[in-house]
Formats: sequence, structure tokens, C-alpha cells
Amino acid sequence: MPKQLTTDDIIPLVASLTPAERVRLLRLIASSHGGDSSIYETIPPAGAEFSTDEEPLAREGEGWEDSE
Repeated sequence: MPKQLTTDDIIPLVASLTPAERVRLLRLIASSHGGDSSIYETIPPAGAEFSTDEEPLAREGEGWEDSE
């Protein structure tokens, strides 16, 4: 199985690209299809990624009582 690259491995490679190659890379990244589902299959969401508030739409500031 090939070694998985880390960000520290990739950054020097990107830095060595010509400006035209960087533009091509950015276009390839921007045109990726499939959304985030493949990422969440590989790395499940962390516990803190989604709110666990009992009342997620509750107003947390003072003075909202008179606005209704």
C-alpha cells in the first residue's frame, strides 16, 4: 500500500509548481465532484463539529424578550 501524503509532504510540491500549473491545480480542486460525502466516509465528523444545543434556535442575547 502506498504511503499516504500529509500536508507537510504536499506543500513543498505545490510551492515548486509553475504559476500555470498552480492555476491548473486550483481548477482541478474547484471542479471536484461528489461533495463532502467521500471525506466524511474517510474521516467521520468530530463530536464538536455539530451543535448539541437542546434549543439550537434559542436567542442567547439580552433584550430579545420585547421583540416579539
